Amino acid sequence: MYRQLRETRPVHRSLGTWVLTRHADVRTVLHDRSFSAGLIPRLVSEQARRLSGENVPRIERLGRKSLVFTDNPDHARLRGLVNRAFTAPTIAKLRPVVEKTALRLAESAARNGGMDVIAEFAAPLPVAVLSEWMALPDTLRENVGRWTHDIRFLLEPGLMKGADFARVAEVVDRFAAALDDVVQARREQPGEDLISRLLASGDRLSGEELVFVCMMCFVAGNETTKSLIGNGSLAFLRHGIPPGAGAVGEALRYDSPLQLTKRLATRDVEIGGETIRAGDQVLLCLGAANRDPGVFADPDRFDPARDTTGHLAFGHGMHGCLGGLLAELQAEVAFETLSGYRLSLRDEELEWQDQSFIVRGLKRLPVTVGSAR
Repeated sequence: MYRQLRETRPVHRSLGTWVLTRHADVRTVLHDRSFSAGLIPRLVSEQARRLSGENVPRIERLGRKSLVFTDNPDHARLRGLVNRAFTAPTIAKLRPVVEKTALRLAESAARNGGMDVIAEFAAPLPVAVLSEWMALPDTLRENVGRWTHDIRFLLEPGLMKGADFARVAEVVDRFAAALDDVVQARREQPGEDLISRLLASGDRLSGEELVFVCMMCFVAGNETTKSLIGNGSLAFLRHGIPPGAGAVGEALRYDSPLQLTKRLATRDVEIGGETIRAGDQVLLCLGAANRDPGVFADPDRFDPARDTTGHLAFGHGMHGCLGGLLAELQAEVAFETLSGYRLSLRDEELEWQDQSFIVRGLKRLPVTVGSAR
Protein backbone atom coordinates (compact mmCIF):
# COMPACT_ATOMS: atom_id res chain seq x y z
CA MET A 1 0.00 0.00 0.00
CA TYR A 2 2.80 2.41 0.85
CA ARG A 3 4.43 1.68 -2.50
CA GLN A 4 1.18 2.27 -4.40
CA LEU A 5 0.59 5.57 -2.61
CA ARG A 6 4.12 6.83 -3.20
CA GLU A 7 3.81 6.02 -6.90
CA THR A 8 0.25 7.17 -7.57
CA ARG A 9 -1.03 9.46 -4.77
CA PRO A 10 1.99 10.58 -2.71
CA VAL A 11 0.13 13.65 -1.40
CA HIS A 12 -3.62 13.18 -1.07
CA ARG A 13 -6.58 13.81 1.23
CA SER A 14 -8.27 10.98 3.07
CA LEU A 15 -10.94 11.34 5.75
CA GLY A 16 -10.23 15.06 5.99
CA THR A 17 -6.47 14.65 6.50
CA TRP A 18 -3.56 15.15 4.13
CA VAL A 19 -1.50 11.95 3.80
CA LEU A 20 2.20 12.15 2.82
CA THR A 21 4.23 9.06 1.88
CA ARG A 22 7.40 10.25 0.11
CA HIS A 23 10.61 10.72 2.09
CA ALA A 24 11.25 14.25 0.80
CA ASP A 25 7.73 15.47 1.62
CA VAL A 26 7.63 13.88 5.06
CA ARG A 27 11.07 15.27 5.91
CA THR A 28 10.04 18.73 4.68
CA VAL A 29 7.07 18.87 7.05
CA LEU A 30 9.06 17.51 10.00
CA HIS A 31 11.71 20.17 9.38
CA ASP A 32 9.22 23.04 8.92
CA ARG A 33 8.47 24.60 12.33
CA SER A 34 5.32 26.22 11.00
CA PHE A 35 3.70 22.78 11.22
CA SER A 36 2.49 22.43 14.80
CA ALA A 37 2.96 19.31 16.92
CA GLY A 38 0.18 20.43 19.28
CA LEU A 39 -2.65 18.65 17.50
CA ILE A 40 -2.94 15.67 19.86
CA PRO A 41 -3.63 17.66 23.08
CA ARG A 42 -6.43 19.49 21.26
CA LEU A 43 -7.91 16.19 20.04
CA VAL A 44 -7.68 14.73 23.56
CA SER A 45 -9.67 17.65 24.97
CA GLU A 46 -12.27 17.46 22.21
CA GLN A 47 -12.67 13.69 22.56
CA ALA A 48 -12.92 13.86 26.36
CA ARG A 49 -15.69 16.43 26.26
CA ARG A 50 -17.53 14.65 23.46
CA LEU A 51 -17.54 11.23 25.10
CA SER A 52 -17.45 11.88 28.82
CA GLY A 53 -18.27 15.54 29.30
CA GLU A 54 -15.67 15.54 32.05
CA ASN A 55 -12.94 18.04 32.73
CA VAL A 56 -9.51 16.41 32.58
CA PRO A 57 -7.16 19.24 33.59
CA ARG A 58 -4.08 17.17 34.42
CA ILE A 59 -4.35 15.21 31.16
CA GLU A 60 -4.68 18.48 29.24
CA ARG A 61 -1.63 19.93 31.00
CA LEU A 62 0.32 16.74 30.32
CA GLY A 63 -0.35 17.27 26.62
CA ARG A 64 0.36 20.99 26.59
CA LYS A 65 3.59 20.68 28.60
CA SER A 66 4.95 17.50 27.03
CA LEU A 67 8.01 17.78 24.82
CA VAL A 68 6.27 15.56 22.29
CA PHE A 69 3.46 18.05 21.70
CA THR A 70 4.84 21.51 22.47
CA ASP A 71 5.82 24.16 19.95
CA ASN A 72 8.24 27.03 20.44
CA PRO A 73 8.96 28.90 22.62
CA ASP A 74 7.90 26.28 25.23
CA HIS A 75 9.52 23.43 23.31
CA ALA A 76 12.88 25.18 23.00
CA ARG A 77 12.93 25.92 26.75
CA LEU A 78 11.99 22.38 27.79
CA ARG A 79 14.21 20.70 25.23
CA GLY A 80 17.19 22.82 26.18
CA LEU A 81 16.85 21.80 29.82
CA VAL A 82 16.14 18.10 29.23
CA ASN A 83 18.86 17.70 26.59
CA ARG A 84 21.46 18.20 29.33
CA ALA A 85 20.43 14.87 30.86
CA PHE A 86 20.25 12.96 27.57
CA THR A 87 23.76 13.53 26.24
CA ALA A 88 25.61 10.83 24.31
CA PRO A 89 28.20 10.29 27.10
CA THR A 90 25.42 9.94 29.68
CA ILE A 91 23.55 7.39 27.59
CA ALA A 92 26.77 5.46 26.93
CA LYS A 93 27.28 5.10 30.69
CA LEU A 94 23.99 3.18 30.87
CA ARG A 95 25.38 0.29 28.81
CA PRO A 96 26.29 -1.87 31.84
CA VAL A 97 22.74 -1.46 33.20
CA VAL A 98 21.23 -2.39 29.85
CA GLU A 99 23.59 -5.36 29.41
CA LYS A 100 22.90 -6.70 32.90
CA THR A 101 19.13 -6.34 32.46
CA ALA A 102 19.08 -7.88 28.97
CA LEU A 103 21.19 -10.86 30.07
CA ARG A 104 19.01 -11.48 33.13
CA LEU A 105 15.83 -11.42 31.04
CA ALA A 106 17.24 -13.64 28.28
CA GLU A 107 18.64 -16.22 30.69
CA SER A 108 15.37 -16.39 32.59
CA ALA A 109 13.26 -16.68 29.44
CA ALA A 110 15.47 -19.28 27.74
CA ARG A 111 15.57 -21.80 30.58
CA ASN A 112 12.68 -23.87 29.22
CA GLY A 113 13.98 -24.13 25.67
CA GLY A 114 11.79 -21.39 24.31
CA MET A 115 10.60 -17.86 24.90
CA ASP A 116 8.21 -15.17 23.78
CA VAL A 117 10.68 -12.49 22.70
CA ILE A 118 8.05 -9.79 23.22
CA ALA A 119 6.55 -10.61 26.63
CA GLU A 120 9.68 -12.02 28.25
CA PHE A 121 12.39 -9.82 26.76
CA ALA A 122 11.50 -6.84 24.56
CA ALA A 123 8.65 -5.51 26.73
CA PRO A 124 10.27 -5.60 30.19
CA LEU A 125 13.68 -4.34 29.03
CA PRO A 126 12.91 -0.62 28.43
CA VAL A 127 10.71 -0.39 31.53
CA ALA A 128 13.44 -1.93 33.70
CA VAL A 129 16.19 0.26 32.22
CA LEU A 130 14.26 3.52 32.68
CA SER A 131 13.18 2.52 36.18
CA GLU A 132 16.81 1.83 37.07
CA TRP A 133 18.03 5.09 35.52
CA MET A 134 15.43 7.02 37.52
CA ALA A 135 16.19 4.91 40.62
CA LEU A 136 12.48 4.38 41.18
CA PRO A 137 11.36 2.60 44.35
CA ASP A 138 10.26 -1.03 43.95
CA THR A 139 6.61 -0.21 44.67
CA LEU A 140 6.54 2.15 41.69
CA ARG A 141 8.45 -0.23 39.41
CA GLU A 142 5.75 -2.83 39.95
CA ASN A 143 3.12 -0.53 38.42
CA VAL A 144 4.96 1.59 35.88
CA GLY A 145 4.65 -0.82 32.96
CA ARG A 146 0.89 -1.17 33.33
CA TRP A 147 0.37 2.54 33.89
CA THR A 148 2.47 3.38 30.85
CA HIS A 149 0.36 1.08 28.68
CA ASP A 150 -2.81 2.88 29.77
CA ILE A 151 -1.44 6.40 29.31
CA ARG A 152 -0.18 5.52 25.82
CA PHE A 153 -3.79 5.75 24.59
CA LEU A 154 -3.52 9.54 24.89
CA LEU A 155 -1.33 9.46 21.77
CA GLU A 156 -4.36 8.28 19.78
CA PRO A 157 -7.41 9.95 21.34
CA GLY A 158 -9.67 8.90 18.47
CA LEU A 159 -9.40 5.28 19.64
CA MET A 160 -10.50 6.08 23.19
CA LYS A 161 -13.99 5.39 24.48
CA GLY A 162 -15.77 7.19 27.29
CA ALA A 163 -14.63 4.73 29.96
CA ASP A 164 -11.04 5.05 28.78
CA PHE A 165 -10.80 8.68 29.87
CA ALA A 166 -11.83 7.91 33.45
CA ARG A 167 -9.24 5.13 33.65
CA VAL A 168 -6.45 7.15 32.05
CA ALA A 169 -7.22 10.22 34.17
CA GLU A 170 -6.98 8.07 37.30
CA VAL A 171 -3.72 6.48 36.14
CA VAL A 172 -2.17 9.86 35.27
CA ASP A 173 -3.07 11.19 38.74
CA ARG A 174 -1.64 8.12 40.50
CA PHE A 175 1.52 8.08 38.38
CA ALA A 176 2.06 11.82 38.90
CA ALA A 177 1.52 11.55 42.66
CA ALA A 178 4.03 8.70 42.91
CA LEU A 179 6.60 10.64 40.87
CA ASP A 180 5.97 13.75 42.98
CA ASP A 181 7.14 11.80 46.02
CA VAL A 182 10.26 10.63 44.17
CA VAL A 183 11.08 14.15 42.97
CA GLN A 184 10.72 15.53 46.48
CA ALA A 185 13.02 12.82 47.84
CA ARG A 186 15.65 13.68 45.20
CA ARG A 187 15.44 17.37 46.04
CA GLU A 188 16.36 16.46 49.60
CA GLN A 189 18.95 13.84 48.68
CA PRO A 190 20.12 14.01 45.04
CA GLY A 191 22.07 11.21 43.38
CA GLU A 192 23.37 10.29 39.93
CA ASP A 193 19.97 9.20 38.59
CA LEU A 194 18.00 10.84 35.77
CA ILE A 195 15.59 12.69 38.06
CA SER A 196 18.48 14.21 40.03
CA ARG A 197 20.13 15.26 36.77
CA LEU A 198 16.90 16.90 35.59
CA LEU A 199 16.59 18.74 38.89
CA ALA A 200 20.15 19.96 38.44
CA SER A 201 19.26 21.45 35.06
CA GLY A 202 17.82 24.49 36.78
CA ASP A 203 14.74 25.89 38.52
CA ARG A 204 13.16 26.79 35.18
CA LEU A 205 11.81 23.22 35.00
CA SER A 206 8.81 23.23 37.35
CA GLY A 207 7.95 20.26 39.53
CA GLU A 208 5.01 19.27 37.37
CA GLU A 209 7.02 19.69 34.17
CA LEU A 210 9.69 17.38 35.57
CA VAL A 211 7.06 14.79 36.50
CA PHE A 212 5.60 15.01 32.99
CA VAL A 213 9.06 14.57 31.42
CA CYS A 214 9.59 11.39 33.45
CA MET A 215 6.13 10.11 32.61
CA MET A 216 6.54 10.75 28.89
CA CYS A 217 9.95 9.03 28.89
CA PHE A 218 8.02 5.85 29.63
CA VAL A 219 5.05 6.62 27.37
CA ALA A 220 7.14 7.60 24.33
CA GLY A 221 9.94 5.09 24.83
CA ASN A 222 8.33 1.88 26.04
CA GLU A 223 6.13 0.67 23.17
CA THR A 224 8.49 1.94 20.48
CA THR A 225 11.62 0.34 21.93
CA LYS A 226 9.75 -2.90 22.56
CA SER A 227 8.56 -2.89 18.94
CA LEU A 228 12.03 -2.02 17.61
CA ILE A 229 13.52 -5.04 19.38
CA GLY A 230 10.64 -7.31 18.36
CA ASN A 231 10.47 -6.17 14.73
CA GLY A 232 14.24 -6.33 14.35
CA SER A 233 14.42 -9.80 15.90
CA LEU A 234 11.73 -11.02 13.50
CA ALA A 235 13.61 -9.62 10.50
CA PHE A 236 16.82 -11.38 11.56
CA LEU A 237 15.00 -14.68 12.11
CA ARG A 238 13.08 -14.53 8.84
CA HIS A 239 16.26 -13.86 6.88
CA GLY A 240 18.31 -16.47 8.68
CA ILE A 241 20.75 -13.88 10.00
CA PRO A 242 21.97 -13.95 13.61
CA PRO A 243 20.88 -10.76 15.42
CA GLY A 244 23.56 -8.13 14.97
CA ALA A 245 24.22 -5.02 17.01
CA GLY A 246 25.36 -3.09 13.95
CA ALA A 247 22.01 -3.37 12.20
CA VAL A 248 19.87 -1.24 14.50
CA GLY A 249 19.54 1.46 11.85
CA GLU A 250 18.30 -1.05 9.30
CA ALA A 251 15.82 -2.50 11.81
CA LEU A 252 14.49 1.01 12.38
CA ARG A 253 14.21 1.71 8.66
CA TYR A 254 12.93 -1.65 7.48
CA ASP A 255 10.08 -2.10 9.97
CA SER A 256 9.72 1.23 11.75
CA PRO A 257 8.13 0.91 15.22
CA LEU A 258 6.48 4.33 14.85
CA GLN A 259 4.76 4.28 11.47
CA LEU A 260 2.79 7.52 11.59
CA THR A 261 2.83 10.95 13.20
CA LYS A 262 0.59 14.01 12.81
CA ARG A 263 1.09 17.72 12.34
CA LEU A 264 -1.18 20.75 11.98
CA ALA A 265 -0.51 23.34 9.30
CA THR A 266 -0.44 26.91 10.61
CA ARG A 267 -0.01 28.54 7.21
CA ASP A 268 -0.78 27.76 3.58
CA VAL A 269 1.99 25.73 1.96
CA GLU A 270 2.41 23.80 -1.28
CA ILE A 271 3.73 20.24 -1.11
CA GLY A 272 3.85 17.83 -4.00
CA GLY A 273 1.74 20.09 -6.18
CA GLU A 274 -1.05 20.31 -3.57
CA THR A 275 -1.93 23.32 -1.42
CA ILE A 276 -2.21 22.50 2.26
CA ARG A 277 -4.19 25.22 4.01
CA ALA A 278 -3.68 26.65 7.48
CA GLY A 279 -5.67 24.52 9.90
CA ASP A 280 -5.35 21.32 7.86
CA GLN A 281 -4.21 18.11 9.54
CA VAL A 282 -1.27 16.26 7.99
CA LEU A 283 -0.53 12.56 8.48
CA LEU A 284 3.15 11.74 7.94
CA CYS A 285 3.81 8.11 6.99
CA LEU A 286 7.26 7.50 8.46
CA GLY A 287 7.15 3.84 7.49
CA ALA A 288 6.47 4.73 3.86
CA ALA A 289 9.22 7.36 3.82
CA ASN A 290 11.70 4.79 5.11
CA ARG A 291 10.89 2.50 2.16
CA ASP A 292 11.25 5.26 -0.46
CA PRO A 293 13.46 3.94 -3.31
CA GLY A 294 14.52 7.49 -4.07
CA VAL A 295 16.55 7.41 -0.84
CA PHE A 296 17.14 3.72 -0.11
CA ALA A 297 18.01 1.37 -2.98
CA ASP A 298 15.95 -1.84 -3.09
CA PRO A 299 14.08 -0.60 -0.01
CA ASP A 300 11.97 -3.71 0.62
CA ARG A 301 15.08 -5.83 1.18
CA PHE A 302 16.40 -6.23 4.73
CA ASP A 303 20.10 -5.46 4.48
CA PRO A 304 21.98 -5.16 7.81
CA ALA A 305 24.99 -3.73 5.95
CA ARG A 306 22.98 -0.88 4.40
CA ASP A 307 23.79 2.78 5.04
CA THR A 308 20.59 4.01 6.70
CA THR A 309 21.64 7.63 7.04
CA GLY A 310 18.54 9.78 6.65
CA HIS A 311 15.96 7.34 7.97
CA LEU A 312 13.02 9.03 9.68
CA ALA A 313 12.14 6.41 12.28
CA PHE A 314 13.04 8.90 15.02
CA GLY A 315 11.40 11.81 13.24
CA HIS A 316 13.46 14.83 12.22
CA GLY A 317 13.93 18.45 13.17
CA MET A 318 13.18 19.97 16.52
CA HIS A 319 10.84 17.10 17.48
CA GLY A 320 13.38 14.41 16.64
CA CYS A 321 13.16 11.66 19.25
CA LEU A 322 14.81 12.74 22.52
CA GLY A 323 15.35 9.13 23.52
CA GLY A 324 16.69 7.93 20.17
CA LEU A 325 20.18 7.23 21.51
CA LEU A 326 18.76 5.25 24.44
CA ALA A 327 16.49 3.24 22.13
CA GLU A 328 19.44 2.45 19.86
CA LEU A 329 21.58 1.39 22.81
CA GLN A 330 18.87 -0.94 24.13
CA ALA A 331 18.26 -2.47 20.71
CA GLU A 332 21.99 -2.90 20.13
CA VAL A 333 22.46 -4.68 23.45
CA ALA A 334 19.27 -6.72 22.91
CA PHE A 335 20.48 -7.99 19.54
CA GLU A 336 23.95 -8.70 20.96
CA THR A 337 22.38 -10.68 23.81
CA LEU A 338 20.03 -12.68 21.58
CA SER A 339 22.89 -13.49 19.22
CA GLY A 340 24.31 -15.64 22.02
CA TYR A 341 21.44 -18.10 21.60
CA ARG A 342 20.37 -20.31 18.71
CA LEU A 343 16.88 -18.96 18.07
CA SER A 344 14.38 -20.20 15.53
CA LEU A 345 10.81 -19.13 14.80
CA ARG A 346 8.10 -21.44 16.00
CA ASP A 347 5.67 -22.60 13.34
CA GLU A 348 2.92 -20.27 14.50
CA GLU A 349 1.02 -17.49 12.76
CA LEU A 350 2.35 -14.11 13.85
CA GLU A 351 0.00 -11.72 15.62
CA TRP A 352 0.49 -7.97 15.30
CA GLN A 353 -0.80 -5.62 17.97
CA ASP A 354 -4.16 -4.08 17.11
CA GLN A 355 -4.48 -1.41 19.81
CA SER A 356 -2.69 1.31 17.85
CA PHE A 357 -2.66 2.70 14.34
CA ILE A 358 0.65 4.50 14.77
CA VAL A 359 2.82 1.79 16.39
CA ARG A 360 3.75 -1.36 14.47
CA GLY A 361 4.73 -4.21 16.76
CA LEU A 362 4.09 -7.85 17.49
CA LYS A 363 1.80 -9.16 20.21
CA ARG A 364 3.95 -12.26 20.51
CA LEU A 365 7.15 -13.60 18.99
CA PRO A 366 7.46 -17.25 20.08
CA VAL A 367 10.85 -18.84 19.40
CA THR A 368 12.64 -22.03 20.31
CA VAL A 369 15.98 -21.63 22.03
CA GLY A 370 18.86 -23.97 21.35
CA SER A 371 22.17 -24.17 23.14
CA ALA A 372 24.15 -20.98 23.62
CA ARG A 373 26.56 -20.13 20.81
